[in-house]
Amino acid sequence: MAYWIKHPAELEERYRQRPGRIGLDTEFIRERTYWPQLALVQMAVGEEILLIDPLIPGMTEALRPWLTDTGILKIMHSASEDLVAFKCACDAMPRPLFDTQLGAALAGIGGGMGYQKLVAEITGVTLPKGETRSDWMRRPLSPAQLEYAADDVEYLFALHDAIDTRLQALDRRSWLEEDGERMITNVEADDSEQWPHLSMRAAQFLEPEAQLRLLRLLRWRDRQARQSDKPRSWILDNEVATTLARTPPSDYEAMLRLFDRFPKAPRKLAQAVWQALNTPLDDEALAPQPLAPSDSNKAALKRLQEAVASHAAALGLPDGLLASRKHLEALLESGQWPAALDGWRKIQLEPVLRPLLPAR
Repeated sequence: MAYWIKHPAELEERYRQRPGRIGLDTEFIRERTYWPQLALVQMAVGEEILLIDPLIPGMTEALRPWLTDTGILKIMHSASEDLVAFKCACDAMPRPLFDTQLGAALAGIGGGMGYQKLVAEITGVTLPKGETRSDWMRRPLSPAQLEYAADDVEYLFALHDAIDTRLQALDRRSWLEEDGERMITNVEADDSEQWPHLSMRAAQFLEPEAQLRLLRLLRWRDRQARQSDKPRSWILDNEVATTLARTPPSDYEAMLRLFDRFPKAPRKLAQAVWQALNTPLDDEALAPQPLAPSDSNKAALKRLQEAVASHAAALGLPDGLLASRKHLEALLESGQWPAALDGWRKIQLEPVLRPLLPAR
């Protein structure tokens, strides 16, 4: 049965029972902001489902002990963005975490499965999808919204039990615990990506100096987005950033004329863009270059990808779970083992990949 929690005292009273596990999900709004705005928290506790309104004063403070109590297992599905929402609203992380999407992948059930699909796979129940684009900040929420929200946690215990049984049989429960803790740590660190240009495919085709100009612009964009709480693309569009980096305007007026060609150009921030474009970063001499798409690099990357795919198949894991293309490119580029592939992934992959790396 679902209960609408209107007062922090109701949540505090239930916390005194200290359940061994809870199911958690959130609804948040992020279309017009950099940081997610927490709009609703769904919590499965025993036979109850609590629908918690975080907009009520004191409610996020009442939520914090639930999240930080390490004696309570938090079961969530595809938790990464929910973690950011909890950090922003409650300044707390749900530890320990059992992510059912990640657990299903590690258990060989399927990679990247949505909640509805995983519920159908494990329980046979078909869930509706009708309220995925609702306005969750409005009050009161409609009966359809409340029903949809309750469904999102109703089956988390069933998913946990089935997935955990498979993980134990495969001796992979520690893999999930490790990945869950890494996910939480990354959100807690809240570090801007040091080399954001590496994730832009267009950067591969830029000259080294142009790559550094792109790096300057992307670093500035991230700082501006955080400070103004606006989406990155609202601050500086990728196409505009790449154009400025590839062919830098001769002066400020030339940049303004270039902006006239792009409807999304940030004219109100033009002076800041100009300064970012032309101000070297303290660490840009250390910036790695994106792996150039030469025949030899393509061949080396393909060998690594094939080796990873073969090993993943042998383990019954979906493609991409062991190592992403981005991490393999970083390994090829530096020869250093990426931190993202530490832990159980390093144990599995390093003996397979090291012999395939080019001699340095």
